[in-house]
Amino acid sequence: MTNVPLPTRRVTAPNDGKLRPVHKHRSYATLRAIGALILREVTTMKSGTSGGYLWSIAEPVGGVLILTLIFSLGFRTPPMGTNFAIFYATGVVPFTMYMAMSGRIANAITSTKSLLAYPAVTFVDALIARAFVISITQILIAALVFTGIVLGMETRTDPQIEGIVLSITMGLMLGLGVGVMNCFLFSAFPIWEQLWSIITKPLFLVSCIFFIFDEVPEPIQKYLWFNPLVHVVGEMRKSFYHSYVGEYVSPTYVFGVSLALIALGLGLLIRYHRDLQNS
Repeated sequence: MTNVPLPTRRVTAPNDGKLRPVHKHRSYATLRAIGALILREVTTMKSGTSGGYLWSIAEPVGGVLILTLIFSLGFRTPPMGTNFAIFYATGVVPFTMYMAMSGRIANAITSTKSLLAYPAVTFVDALIARAFVISITQILIAALVFTGIVLGMETRTDPQIEGIVLSITMGLMLGLGVGVMNCFLFSAFPIWEQLWSIITKPLFLVSCIFFIFDEVPEPIQKYLWFNPLVHVVGEMRKSFYHSYVGEYVSPTYVFGVSLALIALGLGLLIRYHRDLQNS
């Protein structure tokens, strides 16, 4: 009779007191979610038209250039400089940046509600992805508009890159702050979206697009100063017109308002985002 060896017990490594992880979380899950949302944003912008994302850049560029040419024909002498086209562009471009950012961010939850049902996707991912796409798009639009005007016309301006970047950052940050705050308000109180549309109609006329802050009567200046867009436009004009001082411009005020709105909006979204998604 052959002796069958008894089974031996496998010796395991001594326990060092640390628990072994039962489940390994996916690495870079947040970055992958944001990347996927960025691709979705790019592919869905102007998805019903040929050209897609390229058309989302070409359309506003063409619109701004056409309006610039129309107004330059009607207003031969601008309030500043000798070329109305560049004067108008330095006002309408940062204003358009703010409007695009605030409008798209405000609808970030309502337009991605189906995707937010997945555990891997959070509302913060949706906000970051949308803000990134809008920022890149608006910067490209601004570069094309300003380059086209400066190269195609005699503007007699001296563009300063540092100031232009500061103005763009101010406009995008302000739009992000207003957008994040409205992202909560639009979802929590649907009527606020209609009220906001009515309230902001005069913004185009009171943001120093067609005039300069220094020419406004003193009593009105005190109230107009609190419009953050006045500072955004003023910083852009300072960056093109070397002789324009613009002492009223306060980037600190704009960034302060923007960060306060972002903090308040994110706080409310963190507290109530599940209720808003299920409503």
